[in-house]
Amino acid sequence: MNLVEHHPLILEFPEFREKIHSLKMADKHFSNLFEEYETVDKAVVRIENGIEPNTDDYLEAQKKIRLHLKDQLYAMLTDSNKHH
Repeated sequence: MNLVEHHPLILEFPEFREKIHSLKMADKHFSNLFEEYETVDKAVVRIENGIEPNTDDYLEAQKKIRLHLKDQLYAMLTDSNKHH
């Protein structure tokens, strides 16, 4: 069985490594979204690896939440004029 690996945001967007760090420090909204993304991503990985049994519907819902959070974070990373 191949284990599914956790994909931290910094690995997803390596070109934004420094910006992710600075936004986490300076922008509370970004920081909260970042933490939520990491939590959901780790939950998805645990379910996919069979560590945390759950339903397929729950897994799909978590994947949709993760994608939505990733989209929001990406939008914040690419829009330097956005202030929260």
